[in-house]
Amino acid sequence: MRILISNDDGIYAPGIKALATRLAEDPQHDIYVVAPDRERSATGHSLTLHKPLRVEEVELPGKMRRCWSTTGTPSDCVKLAISVLMEDNLPDLVISGINNGANLGAEVLYSGTVAAAMEGAFLSVPSIAVSMVTKGEGKHFEVAAEFMSKFIGVYNKAHLGPKTLINVNVPSLPADRIKGVRVTELGIRAYDDYFEKRHDPRGRDYYWLTGHAIEEGEAETSDAYALAHDMISITPIAFNMTDRAVLPKLESLPGLAELSKFAEKTVEK
Repeated sequence: MRILISNDDGIYAPGIKALATRLAEDPQHDIYVVAPDRERSATGHSLTLHKPLRVEEVELPGKMRRCWSTTGTPSDCVKLAISVLMEDNLPDLVISGINNGANLGAEVLYSGTVAAAMEGAFLSVPSIAVSMVTKGEGKHFEVAAEFMSKFIGVYNKAHLGPKTLINVNVPSLPADRIKGVRVTELGIRAYDDYFEKRHDPRGRDYYWLTGHAIEEGEAETSDAYALAHDMISITPIAFNMTDRAVLPKLESLPGLAELSKFAEKTVEK
């Protein structure tokens, strides 16, 4: 299987190194890496439109086929890889990660890690985002990498389709302390955050976003609940965010027909 690996922590981050190295040990996989040349966390699904993208082929430890770093965002990396860099060897699977930190609930809207996987799904390549949720007991990237090496085999049997996006979160614990694997829905993952006002040496004001996640109030079916109870969460995500339950309510709004006539008159003018 040809697997494209990207991330938002940068090409030299320990998470992507652990994942690529472990998957490349399996002789049935051809591993390609295209990742940002620096950290690009919380960039969401941004693309570089107003300046050139620069690409450099790099050497990484392990048995990877080819590796590139780019000056772009995580979404840029996957789009560029599939459109240009891997043109003759298109990937069968995109994996983004292993991210250093959680991507739970509403965090997926900001996450560069999830955005890279979503770009793969946009381009009709099955894609997985994987993140490691720090539990304050060190970094266990090797555990998450080993889980992913096994999960790929299970995942392939599901035949979920080319636009599938799966979001995986693994607690940063030794393997023998992880209490299971649960298929989940996105939680709330609200934040008690605020902008801290500071001053630079020249007396000018600037602001620094800070705060922490609110752990309470998550449903037992959510990804956040699973991670809080030392379980791995596996969450299917659809990028069509239409709220179908609201469609009939909007369609039955009083006065909507008159607005349609207004639009028709505007076109006539």
